[in-house]
Order: sequence, then structure tokens, then C-alpha cells
Amino acid sequence: MTSIHALPLAPVSQARGTVDLPGSKSISNRVLLLAALAQGQTRLDGLLDSDDTRVMLQGLRQLGVSIEALGEQSVLVTGACPFPVLQGDLFLGNAGTAFRPLTAALALIGGDFRLSGVPRMHERPIGDLVDALRALGADITYQGNAGYPPLHIRKGSFETTEPVSIRGSVSSQFLTALLMAAPLWVARTGRDLVIQVEGDLISKPYILITLNLMAQFGVLVEREGWSKFIVPAEARYTSPGTVAIEGDASSASYFMALGAIGGGPVRIQGAGSSSIQGDIAFADLVEAMGARVEREPHAVVVSGVQVARGERLKAFNQDFNLIPDAAMTAAALALFADGPCLLRNIGSWRVKETDRIHAMHTELTKLGARVESGDDWLKVYPVESGRWQAASIETYDDHRMAMCFSLAAFGPAIVTILDPDCVRKTFPDYFAVFNRLVSA
Repeated sequence: MTSIHALPLAPVSQARGTVDLPGSKSISNRVLLLAALAQGQTRLDGLLDSDDTRVMLQGLRQLGVSIEALGEQSVLVTGACPFPVLQGDLFLGNAGTAFRPLTAALALIGGDFRLSGVPRMHERPIGDLVDALRALGADITYQGNAGYPPLHIRKGSFETTEPVSIRGSVSSQFLTALLMAAPLWVARTGRDLVIQVEGDLISKPYILITLNLMAQFGVLVEREGWSKFIVPAEARYTSPGTVAIEGDASSASYFMALGAIGGGPVRIQGAGSSSIQGDIAFADLVEAMGARVEREPHAVVVSGVQVARGERLKAFNQDFNLIPDAAMTAAALALFADGPCLLRNIGSWRVKETDRIHAMHTELTKLGARVESGDDWLKVYPVESGRWQAASIETYDDHRMAMCFSLAAFGPAIVTILDPDCVRKTFPDYFAVFNRLVSA
């Protein structure tokens, strides 16, 4: 595939059409690991084909798991726990949804593994997860800076009988990883595993995805609010036979936004009112901003204003703790609001693929917007008439930066997306789909 270093987007004024969402990254990588740990064979349909899922597939195959391709979006996974290969060096790119769960699973299976990634992954914290796994008896050492990858995992000794604690305020992926690996620990010890969450748990909808999928594979987790989770001693993963993977609700946010500012209607197929993904709630935001939203079990249809004609969306002041990924799309929509928009409780942006608060602040300013920010908030003032500026948008090797700034094409100036190929992380065909839906 030829790499494109810069993609100019000429101003557009309308958006309409239908898009079929790619599979959810969050679901795809979770079910790949669950199927690999489960007894029996599992067919996965609708699997996302992207950099992050390829990393997980490569890692599982390196561990000896049999994964047979059945078509472009389907695979047959034969479960094998413990994995046939119990040593090796795994390179996991910048895929948090692969790195964190595999760290937990390999630490509790036992073996000799080294896990590494791209330089940015080595800047993304993992200490809270490592501390919890060590409390369970895992043997994990840091190969660089304490609290960060790369990691060396050796066979541990699992004797603890105390509840294990894990902080919930940095990343929900730590709790997800611990929950998904928990049946491996209870199988070794014959005891319930009690997980206590310290502090406030962020991104709760992603934990609900994890619990839902674990239940599909036969493991029911008891929880007391969001502070205690109990994995029973008899918990074992068994194949449900076939899993149909939903379309990615985070990716749906860009197309909901297109319908909201480009007139529409834009029909988004693959995730709707029956979705298990929290980011489908972005439909509520665009509706509150003045768009018309029709909800179906597996689709959403959005129509809205035409900002190219001077129409505006309604400003918002909202807590985005529950939908931090889709919140980036909201920050881009703020360019077209009728007043300043405040995004609150987005501190998790600091430890994503890049420091997203810094990145959004910097790049929105290039377009002519006034922007303010703090540790966990961002305030965006709409670009005033006549103040729009042509800009080259740095994407920081962050797929969501590239996709959300495509919305700036609805302004009157050319927007150039630098390194647009970074969308391969979750949505390789994004710009082809975008160009099919928009027109001048």
C-alpha cells in the first residue's frame, strides 16, 4: 500500500448517504482473546481488519493459537489454554486493547515473555495493572521506565487469598484486562477472585462491554456497583459457537457528525439502539445540538443543519467521562456551534495514543478557533466568520485526530490532514468513505 503523507480536503457543504461501519475495535480484540482462552472453536463474524486487530492476531498466532481465516471479516479460533507456546517476544505496536489484556493473560498463564511496542506505547502507563497482577502472584519486571512498557513476564506463584485492588481513574483497560484474565487465576487456585476498584472508575461503558462479552463465553461476573467485582471459582471460558461483532460505535460518531453539519440524511449501519457500546450515546449529543436522530436496533440516521450556509449547532457543556473517544468528535463539532463548548472530565485523553488535550488544543487553534484547556477539560470557541484559516493538521500518529479533523472541511478553507494513513489503526478506508458521502 502506498503511503500518503498529506491529504488536502477542499471545502464541502453537504453530506448524505449510507455507511456500513467496520467492526468494533474494542469488541474485536476482546473476543479474539476470549476465543483463544475458551474451550472449543469460535467463529467470529464482522471482525475489524485494522492495525490493532492485526497486532492481536499476530500475537495469538505467535503463542500457538490456531486462527483460520474464513473470509475478509470472519475467522475460526480454536481455543488453547494454556497457550501452546509459553515463551517469546511479542511486539504489540500501539494497541492498548492488545497490550493490556495480553499482559494480564500471559502473567496468569505462566511462561517467559517479553512484551514491547512502538515508542508511544512505552510512554503509556501500565503500572496500575502490573501492581494488581503482582498482588495476585505474577512475576513482571519493567525493561525500561518503572510503570511503563516494555515488560518481562515470568512464571509466578499464585498464593494470595486477599482481594486485589486496582485504580480506576487512569484507564478502564486495566480493569478490563484483569477481569478477562481472572478465570485463569481462579482455575489455578480454586478460589473466587475479588477485585476492588480504588477511586472513581472512568469509561464505565467499556467495562460493560467486557462483562457482556465474558458472559457470552460463559463467565458471569458479580459486581457491587462499580467498586467490587467477583469472579467465581468455577469460572471457565467456553465457546458460544459464533459471535457477531457490532460495527464500531466510536467510528459512528464521525458520520453522525457529518449528518449533523452537512444536512444529511446520513445513515450509519452496524450499531444502533441495541448496541452494547457506550459510544452510541454520541447520538444523544448531536440530537441535543439540534440534529434530528432516528434510532433503529442496528442503525442510526442523522440529519441536521448546513453549516456551510451559516447555520449553527447548539453549544454544549458536558461531562464526557463515559464516552472519551467520541468526545474528540464533539470537540471538532464545537467549531460549528453557536457559542463556546466545554468538554469536561476528559483526563484520560492525556494517556491515549497521544496527549489528546494538547493535540486538540494545538490543531484547533490552527483553524482560527480560540481554545482553552486544563488537566481534564477543553473549551472550544467557534470560529468566527472571516477568521477561518487554511491549516495543515498534525495527527500525532493518532487515528482519531485524522478522522475528527476531516469535519473541518465544512469550513471555508482547505484543510490538509498530515499522515492520513494513521487511520489504519481502526478504519483503513475512512477517507474513501468520507469522500463518498460529502459534496461541495
